[in-house]
Amino acid sequence: MNRFELDPGCRSGDNGRMLIGGSPLTIFRLTKSGARIVEQIRARAELAPGHERLTDRLLDNGAIHPIPQVGTGPTAADVTLVIPAYNADPAAVRRIVCATGAARALIIDDASTTPFPSIQCERADGTVLHTEVIRLANNGGPGVARQEGLRRTTTPFVAFVDTDITVTDGWLQELLPHFTTPTTAVVAPRVQASTHQIRAGVAGRLARFEAVRNPLDLGPTRARVRAGTRVSYVPAAALVARTEALRSVDGFAPGMRLGEDVDLIWRLDESGWVCRYEPHVVVRHDVRDNVGAWVRQRMGYGASATDLARRHPGAVPPVQASAWSAAAWTLPALGAPLLGAAVAAGSTLALIAKLPETADRPQQALRLAGLGHLHAGRIFAAAISRSWWPVALLMALVSRRARRVLVCAVAIPTLTEWWKVRSEIDLATFAALRLLDDAAYGAGLWRGAYAGRSAAALLPDLTSWPQRSRYARRRASMRADGGVQQG
Repeated sequence: MNRFELDPGCRSGDNGRMLIGGSPLTIFRLTKSGARIVEQIRARAELAPGHERLTDRLLDNGAIHPIPQVGTGPTAADVTLVIPAYNADPAAVRRIVCATGAARALIIDDASTTPFPSIQCERADGTVLHTEVIRLANNGGPGVARQEGLRRTTTPFVAFVDTDITVTDGWLQELLPHFTTPTTAVVAPRVQASTHQIRAGVAGRLARFEAVRNPLDLGPTRARVRAGTRVSYVPAAALVARTEALRSVDGFAPGMRLGEDVDLIWRLDESGWVCRYEPHVVVRHDVRDNVGAWVRQRMGYGASATDLARRHPGAVPPVQASAWSAAAWTLPALGAPLLGAAVAAGSTLALIAKLPETADRPQQALRLAGLGHLHAGRIFAAAISRSWWPVALLMALVSRRARRVLVCAVAIPTLTEWWKVRSEIDLATFAALRLLDDAAYGAGLWRGAYAGRSAAALLPDLTSWPQRSRYARRRASMRADGGVQQG
């Protein structure tokens, strides 16, 4: 691709000769020609050949993102559609098949109570697509069903869509241009809650909450998908993949009923493949229509973290922040706000020496340190109210100071988040469901840690920038060893 966009988090310094951005945060020193290329990218202009060395590095760090050119790359004739189905609505599945328009459609019946029927769909050219139904003898979960579909795929590309997803005509064609880059393994659309569920009653309140705070909705900004970055995973609820890439890492891991899609994305990335998030293509998913099912879903998400931490050490810490930031927030919580402020100021001064020598180096250090500490504060608050809440609650029962910390960790982020979406949901509903969401995830996380006899998913990663995180160092070591984990 020859057209790119600059990540919104990027900014320039030193009169355009320095670019700060990406995920994780990186400082790029630019030559005069490199600065001109960045300005062309900022304007979304088509680049002439010769930019590849710089753009490849910026792409790898998430500082820029490719702009796909519709009409290029593979077509729907190169794609097999795989739909894992368990007691699903045939009408909903038919809508997915017709809107996707793939060359072949496989429905993997995951041992439904009643065998799933074959369906057909008339294409725009008048031909009729007959789906193939493969019935599994035992219910193994969506990962097992997708793996069976992958095994039977004969086309270069495969699209996975869950039965609770609503897709629109042309969604597949808008994602396929990303595959003009031969190292691209997976492209996923944005997944938002279905708006038709927003109605009265409990189901309506759940739907309104999901519309503004949904773990499957990864935001409006394009991204390279990698553990420990702004977009660290994409759900397999809807995604398109290169068949060869998935088979090169043996596809979905057996035995994982939850988190199998996250594990697949991380294994692809660790093997050198590229996974992309394309939010300009939107699909909709149905929200759980009762609180019990919704809570169980959230607990399942939490419980999967221990298995993911075992398979990808360092990839799922509840907190990934600088040790300086940890001290700057912990000291005020312990009753020493002035000492915490001194640590924050000291970290800013220390950062100056780490930055390239430019005229605006002190200003850059102040901005980076300030934003870094604020971001770390949000991360610690989220960990207290989500991952560590059982411990925080026990401490709050015996300590007034701990009670104040817990209240602040819950109340301030709740009010801040709600204010941004106040026109779409009332405060009482948002606050109650946010608290329940975090509590359910944390309960599942601790249950998974106990069942797996591992605290890996509960431990923070306090690596100070510019040193790379524990996971990033491990990933680099694996790449150096040819993708084989040592020890």
